[in-house]
Amino acid sequence: MSHTDFTSQLHDLMQRAGISSFRALSRTAGVSERQLLRLRRLGVGQMRVDVLLKLAQALQITLNELITIFSQQDLGKLKDTPTKESQQLLQYVAELKKEYERSQQQIQQQRQALLQEFQQSSLQLLESLLLQFPTAAQKARENPQLPAVNIVPLVQKPLEKLLQQWGVEAIASVGAELPYDPQLHQLIEGNSQLGQIVKVRYTGYRQGDKLLYRAKVSPVPPTSVEGNKLLLV
Repeated sequence: MSHTDFTSQLHDLMQRAGISSFRALSRTAGVSERQLLRLRRLGVGQMRVDVLLKLAQALQITLNELITIFSQQDLGKLKDTPTKESQQLLQYVAELKKEYERSQQQIQQQRQALLQEFQQSSLQLLESLLLQFPTAAQKARENPQLPAVNIVPLVQKPLEKLLQQWGVEAIASVGAELPYDPQLHQLIEGNSQLGQIVKVRYTGYRQGDKLLYRAKVSPVPPTSVEGNKLLLV
């Protein structure tokens, strides 16, 4: 492998990808600055395939393009120049491709395993709903007079368990009246100013510090607010 300095080539690729510095490239690609220094000084030689893949993705080029640029060899022409160095490079590229295919297969297997684990844990939390709801629904069809309130716990309790397991909490309960906050609430009708009382029509959710859905609210007429205050007095 060539020991030519590849800093200018890396700079050119970074500019095309809109990356301003080596530190920014390090963060974007998720590789250490020491790996970038190795790439600049030695090219792709002896670098791990996962590092090269991350760099190629961050620089928005293919793996073959990355290897070609940082080895100063045209991979398409190396087969026509059967020198020892060219054959070594071709072998190195072939090994990289094999390693890449293995890593992709492992990633796919890991994703499948995680998906199955997620599905199984979710099904366990929804067990009572899965087992009891079809029977309850059939009874409701057979007897239209059956109060719907009897079926609510079958849906509500498993859902609450699932949300609790995922760390998801409701912003406010349906029917609650509270000060309007546009960061947490979405008006479905009328207008409201910050702090004015609104009524929750559809609950919203957040997961830790992340807002998932804003609660949908509507303004509470001033007369209703005053009436509530009188009742409280």
